[in-house]
Amino acid sequence: MRIVYICTLLCLFFDTEAQTLITSVNVIDVQSGQVVHDQDVLLVDEKIDEISGEITPQPSWTIIDGKDKWLSPGLIDAHIHMFQSGGLYTRPDGIDLRDIRPYSEERQWLYNHAEDIFDAYLHLGITSVLDVGGPMTNYLIRDQSDSIVSPAYYCTGPLISTYQPEAFRIDDSPILKANTPAEGVALVRAQLDSKPDLIKIWYINARGITPPDHRDIIRSVIQESHAHDLPVAVHATDNLTAGIAVREGADILVHSVAQPMEDDIIQMIVDNQVVLVPTLVVHEGYDKSFLGQVDITSHDLDHGVPLPISDLLDVRHIEHPNLEEAKAYAPEFLANNQVRDSIRTANLRKLVAAGAIIATGTDAGNIGTLHATSYIAELRAMKAAGLSDADILKASTLGGASAIGKAASHGEVRVGKHADLILLGGNPLVDIEHLLDISMVIKDGIEVDRDRLSEKTPEELVQMQLNAYNMGNIESFLLPYSDTVKVYEFPDEFSYQGIDNMREGYASFFEQVPDLHCQLINRIVLGNTVIDQERVTGLPDGSVINAIAIYKIEDGKIQEVYFDSGG
Repeated sequence: MRIVYICTLLCLFFDTEAQTLITSVNVIDVQSGQVVHDQDVLLVDEKIDEISGEITPQPSWTIIDGKDKWLSPGLIDAHIHMFQSGGLYTRPDGIDLRDIRPYSEERQWLYNHAEDIFDAYLHLGITSVLDVGGPMTNYLIRDQSDSIVSPAYYCTGPLISTYQPEAFRIDDSPILKANTPAEGVALVRAQLDSKPDLIKIWYINARGITPPDHRDIIRSVIQESHAHDLPVAVHATDNLTAGIAVREGADILVHSVAQPMEDDIIQMIVDNQVVLVPTLVVHEGYDKSFLGQVDITSHDLDHGVPLPISDLLDVRHIEHPNLEEAKAYAPEFLANNQVRDSIRTANLRKLVAAGAIIATGTDAGNIGTLHATSYIAELRAMKAAGLSDADILKASTLGGASAIGKAASHGEVRVGKHADLILLGGNPLVDIEHLLDISMVIKDGIEVDRDRLSEKTPEELVQMQLNAYNMGNIESFLLPYSDTVKVYEFPDEFSYQGIDNMREGYASFFEQVPDLHCQLINRIVLGNTVIDQERVTGLPDGSVINAIAIYKIEDGKIQEVYFDSGG
């Protein structure tokens, strides 16, 4: 684990305060949707201590020049799952490919790479995340996050469910079925020693079962949770389940209702200050993934975790009856989802107009919804739904703070509030896309080293360029390479040098071969050297190239490549 927050630790050791002054910055008020220009903002330890037109700096303070920058609260993703990677093998109850990759391997990879996922979130200015359900391992991940630079990680354990997927009848299951009210109470109590931040109900109705059949269970789980001061989030996607959940005291609804919402439910949500997390982008991720139609953007390729992206691209070459079955029904599901999306967005507009608390959440980790990078897609979906930039920013900050139960202390640039902040090159109230123009991330009052967060291992660098190769994305393909990269035919025949020569050759190649696909057959990692066995298909003449590629990495870039295509 990285040693972090050295400045803070030294200050604590010497009993002094860590003080940082951001000067001449434009402060965004997410509550009003207004900007207060040319302000000085003083951070003392982890809080915002003062905001005024002029603060006299002291010699011991850290000074940050905020001129021509905008200061926003850090972003919050109010719906993620760390037991899911976003890749093709992560939900065996959705598509069972366990004979290609054992589910135990997927789960172990996620536990081992939690830090990489957290790095991706924080690098993009997402300073807090809410994990609304997973195995008890979630609590071990939370312990890890306490010792590294990471977003604040709020979590619960297994989803308390009215339905048990067969694939999750496993040890340390992320989903546990309550058959009676007493079992629901017992499942809440089983998590208390782990100090959950909330309890989650997965309100699913199997064939022949209706929502009222489970109402006593829903009531018992919510009452028991509230008895221990734990808020309750409920997965409810129709009027009947959402209405029951709200009437029984749910604090958070973690999805949009896919039916026109009844006015009385909307009014109850507003009156009871229930937080609604719409999760607009997740629904089509599964079916688009099965069809190989997931839109993997430059943002995903450049800032996402590489392996789950590679997993999604596996659909181009794997053969499996379950995948073929999924491909057969996916077009119909996608068409139906477009109809449901129009209903969800109409509901969202009505909720915003009524004054409901909206929190941005992605449901990241589900197949086709990548951790961290899917956040901007969610914001764009909210914009397409008709929300204003100010509404979206409020949902992504103060709304998210409500979801994590921290609205009193987080989510605003305001005196006394927690100093999780992002410094931006443009005003997101004018264009929400400015949330991509990050100059600085401040976590707990301290500037985050974003360069360090974006560092990749040799294997990750190689996988990044392979993902971009398969997407035909020339700029993302070149990103992991040194400007002075040298390319050889194995063993030592020099071909060319320099990123410009590489761009010239590969850009035209990508344009001419739109169906290009490179399958990774095997990989060996030896320190800073990565050796890949590859199979290239999709060529215009129908030929197949079996090749070996050797990548040598130094200073965080691929410096040399050796190709042997004689195999």
